Amino acid sequence: MRAETKSFEETKESKTRSGFVAIVGFPNVGKSTLLNRIIGTKVSIVSPKPQTTRFNIKGVLTQDNYQIVFIDTPGIHDAKSLFNKMMVEEALEALEEVDLILWVVDVTHRLPEEERLLDIIKRADKPTILVLNKIDLIKKSELLPMIDYFSKLHDFKAIIPVSALKSDGIERIIDELVKLLPEGPFYYEPERVTDLPFSLLVSEIVREKIFQLTYQEIPYSTAVKVEQIKEDEEKNLLYIQATIFIERDSQKGIIIGKQGQMLKKIGTLAREELEFLLGKRIYLDLWVKTLKDWREKETHIRKLAIPFRE
Repeated sequence: MRAETKSFEETKESKTRSGFVAIVGFPNVGKSTLLNRIIGTKVSIVSPKPQTTRFNIKGVLTQDNYQIVFIDTPGIHDAKSLFNKMMVEEALEALEEVDLILWVVDVTHRLPEEERLLDIIKRADKPTILVLNKIDLIKKSELLPMIDYFSKLHDFKAIIPVSALKSDGIERIIDELVKLLPEGPFYYEPERVTDLPFSLLVSEIVREKIFQLTYQEIPYSTAVKVEQIKEDEEKNLLYIQATIFIERDSQKGIIIGKQGQMLKKIGTLAREELEFLLGKRIYLDLWVKTLKDWREKETHIRKLAIPFRE
């Protein structure tokens, strides 16, 4: 249970700490899971597939005397397509705008490009904490040599072994970040946990279900846009109509499925999660449309996949 927070107005007069923290790393290292565990609720979608996060998402943690604004970034990788290059640009821009950096490394899947990513972090010249994630999946004897290796590469403010999935090590991350935060007022009202507009949250949850249920190129070829939200207060019902965009007509049959079963399953899982988050009944009306090769056109990418760069 979180401590009661001061009002947004009160923080202007009192000594509080606040700052922005970029969560960076390669795809699929657990950045979004880590953010959700830190905030204590879901603000960023997760999937076992890489490159699920497409744009920078803010998660806000507020306590009595501090506020940390986390920025969950797309995984940094060797991007080839225009879309993937724009995703990586999102992550790199975050490094320039923040006060602190959390570098997340998957201890079960070490990559030779780690030192190259560290060079990018060093150039940003921001205090950095190294998070060694997924420690529940390795032997303890493997961890100490890893800590020793990274400690010689850079003067990290802390090296913290964690299991984001099991919430192990989360409190230490917060404690270390608070020590490094500059003094300053809160940027958001204490009750805020994310900067995502509701329509975009809906789109992301639907997209998460597509990532969970479809395979190969299909989830990467899709984008979701909420077209309409209407509330029926008498019935305590929220009507949401959204469109799933795919790149080719041949993909439409896969998203819809035999006798509409795949689309129904996507909609059911998304609706159930939204009802849990909102505490009200949802009618989720999903449509599927083809927008040919949308990932190759910057205007479509900005409209559908990286909305904060419109």
